[in-house]
Amino acid sequence: MAQLRYQSRRFWGGLVGVALVLGGFGCQPQQTSTETSPSPVASPQPGQTDPEPPVANPELAVYWVAYKDQEQLVLEPTKLPLDNLENATSEEQLVVAFKRLLEGPANADKTNAIPEKTQLNSLKLQEDGIRIDLSREFTTGGGTKSMQARLGQVVYTASSLNPKAAIWISIDGEPLEVLSGDGLIVSQPMTRKEFDDNFSL
Repeated sequence: MAQLRYQSRRFWGGLVGVALVLGGFGCQPQQTSTETSPSPVASPQPGQTDPEPPVANPELAVYWVAYKDQEQLVLEPTKLPLDNLENATSEEQLVVAFKRLLEGPANADKTNAIPEKTQLNSLKLQEDGIRIDLSREFTTGGGTKSMQARLGQVVYTASSLNPKAAIWISIDGEPLEVLSGDGLIVSQPMTRKEFDDNFSL
């Protein structure tokens, strides 16, 4: 009987020993990694928006049409000197730019998609954007590419001082909604981004 009790103690003692051994190998909870996690990005506060990148040095310019690689049409700016316009308002500067635009380019490597007899009826800077009224000749002559190019010239020239400006275009007092017989839809107002997204030269 004493021998049985002795063997029983040896049996349970052995189990405890095995448990202690196993507890020392692989049965401990895994430790967290010492690698530091990246700091969380701070969320914008309610009502705040991410600031837009500033526009680099906008300058008064007229946009002409030129050929790239003798095939693709592109809009190319010609900077206008401000020698006589230093004290002029932005509206007055843009009026000068449009009058220069309607005269046509001086260099033979550039062209004007705007018909020669087109006149600037008015140009106004208002809270909702830049409003330009052109004569009926603006809508005459040329195919789809010519119509897209002249629209781009107006939008880009009008927004040369503020590339994010909204441009409103009217013809003899009526909003320009469709350009050319091909049904070129003109959204009002139009920005440079909207022109680039919807038209291709």
